[in-house]
Amino acid sequence: MDFAALMSKEIAKAKGPSSSSEHNGSSKPPEKKYLRRADEEAARLAAYNEEQIRLGQEREDRMANKRKLEEEETGRRLEREEKKRRLAEESRNKREEEEAAKERERRKRIGLPELPPTKDETPEEGEAEREDISEEDLKQKLRELDEPICLFGETHRGRLRRYKKLLDRSLDVQKMSDGPIPTTLEPVPEVEMKIPAAVPKDAEGRKFLLRQLASYFNMVLSEWELALAKRDVSVKQSAQGRQAYNAMVQSRENMTPLFRKIEKSEIDDTVLEHIVEIVHKAQQRRYVDANDAYLRLSIGKAAWPIGVTMVGIHERSAREKLHQGDQQAHILSDESTRKYLQSIKRCLSFAQTRWPPDDQLQIMG
Repeated sequence: MDFAALMSKEIAKAKGPSSSSEHNGSSKPPEKKYLRRADEEAARLAAYNEEQIRLGQEREDRMANKRKLEEEETGRRLEREEKKRRLAEESRNKREEEEAAKERERRKRIGLPELPPTKDETPEEGEAEREDISEEDLKQKLRELDEPICLFGETHRGRLRRYKKLLDRSLDVQKMSDGPIPTTLEPVPEVEMKIPAAVPKDAEGRKFLLRQLASYFNMVLSEWELALAKRDVSVKQSAQGRQAYNAMVQSRENMTPLFRKIEKSEIDDTVLEHIVEIVHKAQQRRYVDANDAYLRLSIGKAAWPIGVTMVGIHERSAREKLHQGDQQAHILSDESTRKYLQSIKRCLSFAQTRWPPDDQLQIMG
């Protein structure tokens, strides 16, 4: 074998089967040795999207099956409850009829007169409209009224009668008016809120005056709360802002006993006269005079001993004024009175900033 034949053999061996297939006339394309990264990423995204679509479809199918099962279970549960309620009502009626028949037979056997119809069997006036209330609806209505749904030995008619009494009682309750301090007194329009200088002598005038006072203090508290709400957030969150809001809330809470006394007309006449004087002068924007009336109400004209009150064995002529009880200040007699009088003073301080006086000398210090 010569050198040329050996070289041809090695070259053919190096070209491999692709070369031989070309020589044989085959049309199979050559395989790619390398792939682009963009093609790999596109294939990966397509596979991921297909997987997510498949998972979402499976999730929706599971949710639909779950909803269907829940609806079927709810329907079966309602049917069971309705059947149970119907059977319980039928058994109760049957038991009551049997007991009534046995009682009638027993009384007839021993010669006793028949019992008169019970109160449950005698329909009351206006109860016929509520005969169509089912047992479940009646229990739900009693729950809404925060009442027990069933008392010991109580029948369905007894519950109907108790529900009717509760409704009638709730209609008798007076409606509370809206405002910072809810009250049963009917509010007065702002144009009719002008407080007279003195307390009226007649009962109608006094009642209207109490309505005016309640409406005025509710108006001042509402304006106070609105003014605090309009402040910036930085002012609200500061120490002084929180202190001002706490003062408003405390004044609103402390004035609640005053409103309860006004509703029941149990407020003392002397205190009422001073409060009327304070509000009357505040509405005229004479805040210094209103403050003087407040001081006369809170401190009064009682003597306030300071320091040494007795230096010898003989009692001075003016010493007896220190212990006179008729001039004791009202603010010292009761804690609740002291608190709502202090709240009136705070309302007075806010009123002079909300409705400033024309005369600068009427501004309190």
